[in-house]
Amino acid sequence: MDMSKYRALFFSEAREHLAGMGRLLVALEHDSRDVQTVEALFREAHSIKGMAASMGYDRTAELAHGLEDMLDRCRAGGEVPPARVDRLLQGVDLLESLINDLDADQPEREISDFLGELKAAEPAGGKADEKMTAQEAPLPGRMESGVSPEPAQPESGRTEKKASEGIEDELKQERSLKKWDVRIELAPGTAMPAARLLLLLNRIKPRGRILACSPDEKSLQDGGAHFRLELRLESGDDGSALRDLFKGHAEIGRLQVAPHKPPVRRASSRRAEQARTVRVRTELLDHFINLAGEMITQRHRLHSAQKNHDWEDLRGGIDGMARLVTDLHHHILKVRMMPLESITGHLPRVVRDLSRKSGKQVSFTLSGEEIELDRAILEELADPLVHMVRNAVDHGIEQSGRVRIEARREKDLVVLEVMDDGRGIDPEAVRRKAVQRGLLSAEQVRQLPESDLLLLVCRPGFSTADEVTDVSGRGVGMDVVKTVVESFGGTVELFSRPGKGTRIQLKLPLSVAIIQLLLVRCGTQLVGLPITCVQQLLTLTRDQIQSSGKRLAVRLDDAIVPLLSLRKMLQIETTPLSGSIPVVVTEMRGRRIGLVVDALAGQREAFVKTLEFPLNQIAGVTGASILGDGRILFVIDPRQML
Repeated sequence: MDMSKYRALFFSEAREHLAGMGRLLVALEHDSRDVQTVEALFREAHSIKGMAASMGYDRTAELAHGLEDMLDRCRAGGEVPPARVDRLLQGVDLLESLINDLDADQPEREISDFLGELKAAEPAGGKADEKMTAQEAPLPGRMESGVSPEPAQPESGRTEKKASEGIEDELKQERSLKKWDVRIELAPGTAMPAARLLLLLNRIKPRGRILACSPDEKSLQDGGAHFRLELRLESGDDGSALRDLFKGHAEIGRLQVAPHKPPVRRASSRRAEQARTVRVRTELLDHFINLAGEMITQRHRLHSAQKNHDWEDLRGGIDGMARLVTDLHHHILKVRMMPLESITGHLPRVVRDLSRKSGKQVSFTLSGEEIELDRAILEELADPLVHMVRNAVDHGIEQSGRVRIEARREKDLVVLEVMDDGRGIDPEAVRRKAVQRGLLSAEQVRQLPESDLLLLVCRPGFSTADEVTDVSGRGVGMDVVKTVVESFGGTVELFSRPGKGTRIQLKLPLSVAIIQLLLVRCGTQLVGLPITCVQQLLTLTRDQIQSSGKRLAVRLDDAIVPLLSLRKMLQIETTPLSGSIPVVVTEMRGRRIGLVVDALAGQREAFVKTLEFPLNQIAGVTGASILGDGRILFVIDPRQML
């Protein structure tokens, strides 16, 4: 039976089970006696084992079976010690590596060492501590003398004991073996090079087991111009002992002996394709089929009305088609929408590992996981979210604290906040760093509002960390966050108080493909503004506009809102203001700004395509759409222009 057609489903479900195991193990670390969590872990491992066995992935199934056995013993014991949680997490990581190997069309990596460690840590016949107690317990009546003689055993029992000791010695010896990569290059002009390499190969053979050899022994025996020998050796000797084997061989021009490092297996393009697939509920597929059938019926109706010049029926058919397209759009968005939990499942494990590595006590809470976003946004948001969490643990929390992620809906936006109660961001440190790097003068830094000042940490290479670690301090994390979020029309804001913590707020659109646009006209140019950028629409007269030097403003809700010309921002020739003046009020970094336009041209739902080079280099232009008359409509984000 051809199982290749089930590969994509296997990888998708296996990764879901692995993510579930990671979450459950982190939860188990806080409550080691939670029987329900252990049961859930056992079911996850059992599912992976069954799927892998069905697909013929033997090592994956074997490893899952080993983890299943360990969980079964934990279930029987009623408690999971921290050491076992660590071992299980290592097993989950190895399982993920095996699945990545398979997804990249690579053979499954070796797992015998890990399985051997599992068996050594969990002896057969009961828990390790129980077995030790039984062996070390002294015989009754010998307590006073302190002597614990070995009880008499029949000859067969001694033989079995020796055999078991011999097996244990062999296992220890196997675990002590190391793999070495040996590379021998002969000096140029060496006579009979193949024969000399064969002698060197025979010299190293007794020191271990040859796992790979190039050229092989037969090729060397046949002769030829072979001046280089590369082999992989499994041996109990160390590197210096192996090098000593070749001392005194003047024909060796170059010798390398190094521990074997498995090649880094990078996921191929198949992995990227796999990450972009989603599973769809059957009821949605049924609805799509029904919609397709109704659209075919409407198409025939339109053709018939056009052929018979029945304009009334034609208008009715167009209205019906419009309703079907709207319904189709709604259900397509349902397919593209995914819950936030699809990218946050591994974050408890990230916090757990970082806190243990740094010696800190960090708790992690997550709320709003059920909030749904466009799949394209979630895929781009996964890495920035990890950046923010890692920075919060490493750069925010000092010794102990809490990291929180909260998500909520606000109209057509999703607000995502990453918070910690750590040391916060020191504004003075940001000011000093900005002046040192030449970003701003000392006078500009003093006048800069704190909301804008904190956003300087999103500049490439900007960091206030005193020292660089392997987690943070290089000034690249927040740069990535801001770039990614703004690439699909979102905004980033930072709020922090020294000693009280930091809050990073992301405002994200629900979808990036089909969005609502406000059409505005500047001269002959028609452009679209995402509705999510628009706070309010105004129609002003010249008398309502105030001037302060060269700047114009309007009083709105007891606040002064500066006015900027969209014509000027688009580098279109400006004209004096007269008559009714349309203004689009938007928000930038918590402050309202009014954009003066020539005319408002309505609202439209549009399918926005991203731009390719070189148009994607234009600041503020986020995409383009095509109007009904064939004209191209550019979509701009004025916040990026500002």
